[in-house]
Amino acid sequence: MTGPAPLLAVGDALLDRVLAGRAERLAPDAPVPVVDDHGDRTRPGGPALTAYLAARDGRDVTLVAGVGDDPAGRELKRLLDPWVRLLPLPLSGDLPEQTRVPAADRPVARLDRGDGRARSATEAARASVRDAPAVLVSDHGRGTADRLRDVLAARPPLAWDPHPRGGPPAPGTRLVTPAEKARALAPADGTPRRDLAAAARDAAALVRQWQAAAVAVTLDARGALLSYGEHPLLVPAAAVYHGDSCGPGDRFAATAAGLLADGALVGEAVEAAVAAATGFVGAGGAGALPRPDAAPPPADGDDPFAVAERVRTAHGTVVAAGGCFDLLHAGHVGLLRTARGLGDCLVVCVNSDASVRRRKGAGRPVSPLTDPVRVLRGLACVDAVAVFDEDTPERLLADLRPDVRVKGGDYAATDLPEARLMEEWRGQAVLLPYLDGRSSTAMLERAAEPTR
Repeated sequence: MTGPAPLLAVGDALLDRVLAGRAERLAPDAPVPVVDDHGDRTRPGGPALTAYLAARDGRDVTLVAGVGDDPAGRELKRLLDPWVRLLPLPLSGDLPEQTRVPAADRPVARLDRGDGRARSATEAARASVRDAPAVLVSDHGRGTADRLRDVLAARPPLAWDPHPRGGPPAPGTRLVTPAEKARALAPADGTPRRDLAAAARDAAALVRQWQAAAVAVTLDARGALLSYGEHPLLVPAAAVYHGDSCGPGDRFAATAAGLLADGALVGEAVEAAVAAATGFVGAGGAGALPRPDAAPPPADGDDPFAVAERVRTAHGTVVAAGGCFDLLHAGHVGLLRTARGLGDCLVVCVNSDASVRRRKGAGRPVSPLTDPVRVLRGLACVDAVAVFDEDTPERLLADLRPDVRVKGGDYAATDLPEARLMEEWRGQAVLLPYLDGRSSTAMLERAAEPTR
């Protein structure tokens, strides 16, 4: 199987530290929760989290960031080592560290320390930008992007995730992903604009101001607004979750940049990124990620059960999609890309030739099973393919036990016999829309019509 395209991430790395425990009482001397038996957990933060998430998608990821030899820098290197190749830039000061204190899954306080900034660019970093097939910049205003701005301008990145304290993206960037609450989208008094029309006008203005091909304004629970300069496209979130708010922007940027690197259209990448960010929050956000140092890197191979077990052992999310796929079309590909963004691996369950014939009738399958299986294995978003001979994949799903089961939107919830089966292991069946008008049966009927 051809794997996902490699990605070079450029940005200002952070170390996130979480002090989480039980909060069952208030302090006697102040109306604040007392956090008992708290543990100390570290994880990559900021652009380092973006790079880590892209690596968990199975990508070969290199991160260019200012990282020194202070304790926080050494800890971040240790966490990234199994997953991400790090090209460190010299750092003045200590690596920024953010310590979060949650109580009852809600933030109580955040303690920041470390004011390190990238001091200079190395020749290895400059060469990596020049030679990389795909570049994602996450600029938090601590010098990394500025030190490499000349080489980034000469070879505009695929995606740029701006921060209020960062500079403008390089002209010619294919997709810029500011948050609506960022300062660039706020009036002079700093109050975020919540009006959709205002966000659309701001996005169009940013396309022109930044000379970007497209701007996707992330709207938190409302999804994202994609603008090419006029007539924006609203990509809504399929669900609203209230939980850990740390990391969905990084998940959005990692998914969008990765899919652009794989050859997806900007609209397809943004749709999948919205779905991935929504699912990320629903699964518990950054706080639910497995420890980077406890999970081995993804293993090669196409055995669906081995792939699922590896991801499950690393506390990741297994996604399964299915169908006949004897005539693979753009609707299928869009659905599979979106499905992959909902978890850490995607297993595609494919009907055998006999099963397709029973379901679709004479003349089907259009192509023998070996053809769609080979095409599916060649898609970057597909981790493994499993074939079943029954009319429905219930027996296969019972053995695979995915966390999420995805079907195309031409089904209704009542048409999913496996939905109740998923409940046995607390899995969830979801429907995702196909591209409008894409249907194998309809395409065959049009092909059979006499030429007029």
